[in-house]
Amino acid sequence: MSLNKLSINKLLYSFIAVHLILWTLVPSLTNNNLPLDTIEHLAWASNLDWGFNKHPPAVAFFLEVFYQIFGSQDWAYYLLSQIFVVIAFIVVFKFSEELFKNKNLSLISVLLLEGIYFYNFTTPEFNVNVCQLPFWALCVYYSWKLFDRQEICIKDCFLLGIFASVGFLSKYLFIYLLVAIDTLFFYVIFIRKYKKFDFKYLISLEVFIVLLVPHLIWLTNNDYATITYGLARTGLENSNLLDHISYPLIFLGKQIGILIPFFLMSFFLIKKFKFKISFKDRKLLFLIFINLVPIGLIFLTSVLTGSKIRTMWMTPFYLFFGVLIVYIFQAQINLKKLNSFIAIFLILFIFSPFVYAYISITETDKRTDYLGKEIAIKVQYVWSKNYKEPINVVLGDEWAAGNLSYHLKSRPTWEGVIKKNKLNLLSKFICIDNICVGNR
Repeated sequence: MSLNKLSINKLLYSFIAVHLILWTLVPSLTNNNLPLDTIEHLAWASNLDWGFNKHPPAVAFFLEVFYQIFGSQDWAYYLLSQIFVVIAFIVVFKFSEELFKNKNLSLISVLLLEGIYFYNFTTPEFNVNVCQLPFWALCVYYSWKLFDRQEICIKDCFLLGIFASVGFLSKYLFIYLLVAIDTLFFYVIFIRKYKKFDFKYLISLEVFIVLLVPHLIWLTNNDYATITYGLARTGLENSNLLDHISYPLIFLGKQIGILIPFFLMSFFLIKKFKFKISFKDRKLLFLIFINLVPIGLIFLTSVLTGSKIRTMWMTPFYLFFGVLIVYIFQAQINLKKLNSFIAIFLILFIFSPFVYAYISITETDKRTDYLGKEIAIKVQYVWSKNYKEPINVVLGDEWAAGNLSYHLKSRPTWEGVIKKNKLNLLSKFICIDNICVGNR
């Protein structure tokens, strides 16, 4: 089979359509409840602000938009997650097209991503990690356009600033990409090499900062809660000397394990693992900075601070790994003999949702087995026996109370954990186990 005989665009969009439908249907049909992070972020979305105790606000904003359209339909949030994933795929393809000038290689660069479980198995849970994906890809794409053209396009600078700010407002770890390409690469490599600087380059930075101002004000007014939470998640406060060695090694081991299926696909794609690297190659240099430098910075953070890097944090970091591998080994890829690669791709493409469905159906003690809808019906029944007013406030942890906020038809706002001063503000309320519902 030769990809040259087929329409690459049709193949790409067929793959994207099947991926989107498959990964929307499988969790919709096999899960009884939305995953933990999605419910938690929906709880925040019920009471939108410029930040929350764990993360910045972008993820809650996108979820609330979908809630206003679809309400408490679980499939809609699986669809939302896949929309973010496939947008990232499309941008990776567009970037690859500009890099390779070869649609065959561009398609392969995207198909290789099915070998990384961040882009299939974990995607049904719409969270801050998935939320970063399209903006990570778009930042890379527009950074490349500015670098490749070596001329100022105000529109591209403006868009880069917007996408960078939304990415950062999805999760602070987005800063690792921005440091790698828009600081280390652009200002250190690009400007030093071409010996020129135009203040129009600062448009992106200006747009980025302006769009962050409301969140920075919120952050200051809330004792830097998200930063404190992020540091606590790394275990930094309790780190010892051994952690500076063990955690980085564990991190590297996990990354190798995650990439095994990806490298397996690459093995069937490349005839000989023979390559020549030239650091004068501007395309290769850019690919190194968008792929390896952010991971190197994360590794360096772990070494210097002794902090633990959680596996899911790396979700957006591998979006352009397929492009890097294809670029390095493009001379060794025989486009006329892709049958083995396509076979491995199809196996992984089918196997991953099958495993997800099997685990979802056979294991019955997961968060996605929580009877959120049934509990909401019971709470509404108890409330309706006592009061005529609608429930418009819910208190408790993000999981239990968040499920009520999502499943109750009145869509009560989640206002945090149960505290006496919060209950005093309610004209009517009922407390059941570890949650309280009320009317203000």
